[in-house]
Amino acid sequence: MPRSRTAFVHSALPFATLALALALILPGIALAQDKDEAPRTITITGEGEVSAAPDIAYVETGVVTEGKTAAEALAANTAAMEQVFEGLEEAGIEKKDMQTSQFSVYPVYEQVKNDDNRPQTPKIGGYRVQNQLTVKVRDLDNLGAILDKVVTLGSNQLSGIRFSIDEPKPLMNEARKEAVKDAVDKAKLYAGAAGVALGEIMSISESGYSMPQPFYAKDMAMSMRAESAPVPMAAGEQTISANVTLVIKIN
Repeated sequence: MPRSRTAFVHSALPFATLALALALILPGIALAQDKDEAPRTITITGEGEVSAAPDIAYVETGVVTEGKTAAEALAANTAAMEQVFEGLEEAGIEKKDMQTSQFSVYPVYEQVKNDDNRPQTPKIGGYRVQNQLTVKVRDLDNLGAILDKVVTLGSNQLSGIRFSIDEPKPLMNEARKEAVKDAVDKAKLYAGAAGVALGEIMSISESGYSMPQPFYAKDMAMSMRAESAPVPMAAGEQTISANVTLVIKIN
């Protein structure tokens, strides 16, 4: 018995619907694959440096005293430190720029021997008081005179001088700009050598930076005491550097 035309139409509809669905879906799949394809890129690093003269110095100075008793050593230390504080204020150092960095009181032991020259247990022979002060000097032209003054007034310990830059952020930003420029210049060089063209910058990341390294001058107290003129000091220059990494698209 022949099939009816109605039955044929109904059986053909699912195939037509499937064909239409595939026609709509397949271009979308191809487009998604094109979008997911990773772009070609070049990754390059750059470094920038900026040098400048320091404009501040941190001085580690203080007084060490000894006495038969802790009270005696402390009294001598207090008197000497008061003179140092007064001298620093007279030299133009503000109180906010003076900070106690270390204070200690500890016994000083001495060796005692028997009549047969055998050592006994050490006994306390006195006490030592150490008062350490960190001074921020903003006027470097006056640094030598300040060092001479504190030693003259009783400071017998100078453990270090550190030169620095008070506001390094503007210099750091300049170093960052130079680092990006250096990276772009390198990328252009590599792209030209490879015969490709650079596109947009995909990402920029800071891969490191360095601040000025401290310079310490040690054991200067005794030499300063012997000088009649202010101690000459040279601050030199300090360098701030930045490193960046760029990812750039290759067209």
